[in-house]
Amino acid sequence: MTPGILYISYDGMLEPLGQSQVLAYLEKLAPGRRIHLISFEKAGDWRDESKRNKVRQRVVAAGITWHPLRYHKSPSAPATAYDVARGTTVALSLAIRHRLSIVHARSYVPALMALAVKRATSARFLFDMRGLWADERVDGGLWPAGGRLYRTAKALERRFLLAADHVVALTNASAAEIRRFSYLANRALGMSVIPTCADLDKFKIQGAMPRSPFTLGYVGSVGTWYLLDEMLSSFRFVAAELPDARLLIVNRNEHGLIRERIAAAGINFASVELVAADHFDIPTQIARMTAAMAIIKPSYSKIASAPTKLAEYLGCGVPCLGNVGVGDMKEILEGERVGVALCGLADDELKEGARSLIALSREPDISHRCRSTALKLFSLETGVGAYQSIYDALGIRQ
Repeated sequence: MTPGILYISYDGMLEPLGQSQVLAYLEKLAPGRRIHLISFEKAGDWRDESKRNKVRQRVVAAGITWHPLRYHKSPSAPATAYDVARGTTVALSLAIRHRLSIVHARSYVPALMALAVKRATSARFLFDMRGLWADERVDGGLWPAGGRLYRTAKALERRFLLAADHVVALTNASAAEIRRFSYLANRALGMSVIPTCADLDKFKIQGAMPRSPFTLGYVGSVGTWYLLDEMLSSFRFVAAELPDARLLIVNRNEHGLIRERIAAAGINFASVELVAADHFDIPTQIARMTAAMAIIKPSYSKIASAPTKLAEYLGCGVPCLGNVGVGDMKEILEGERVGVALCGLADDELKEGARSLIALSREPDISHRCRSTALKLFSLETGVGAYQSIYDALGIRQ
């Protein structure tokens, strides 16, 4: 019998995240393995029959057996509890019926389901953490520090880490921190670091970098983590050096807020382009940038963050302005000389960062260096290979 894997994702496969960070991996991991995928799909996505059919075609073509369940949002705690109960029932049934030898949980909510499978069967448990979730909820202002929800989530995190047969972290910084947890002091924890990867066949250099006018770009949402005001200030300092500079922001749902902040920053709207783009068009938009930004609110939980947009920027040959205290950002940007890592977010530091970014973008081999770094660190093939090694180490080949 070929090896059997149960993969549990609380993200839906009809969402861009599920397609790029789950399906893209599983399609390459499926040959020679029996993969059953449980996902939780949002009602609005599920009503889109065209989208549903496209995803079904992908999973069927890959030989993956998909078990889509309904995602429930509110009231938050009871809805999640219901999803966990439903998911656990389905997961147990699949693991027993199909004699699945590993259960791969993507983050904390799926880990609750996976833990039940491990306890009821001989399946090995792979805890794919995706970050320090409980701490991220506190740092993002969603939970009070030290509150009941936080304490409960940290207690569950402890159970997951102690029960896991292998753990995947997104960054070297978070892996080092986890190994320092007191309750793991006497445990030889198997752990791998696999950063968020990108499909570098799609995110690739599409011609010469647009050097004039200098175009500073940003792709994604703004608000809790990504610091829009600081990124706008960085553009102001770029424009002070290069008066014809352009700002390109690719964002789907927050144009009103962005325009409001642009006005507050005193930036001329004539120098700004604000566009919405589907996921498939993002590489084309990044290709229009001379340099890009990923400035993130620094906090304890962000040591575990590996922003997907960093991999996408570099894959397209575009250097990045980031900041320290976010995963392995400093080591990547400055160690590979593919960007600038801000040590602080005061105006003088943003100004110096803007100048350094302009100088870096003028280096003749910068696009090639960015692309090479992406291939080394963030390629989908590298990530898939790492997961294959984990599966083999867990002994699922039969």
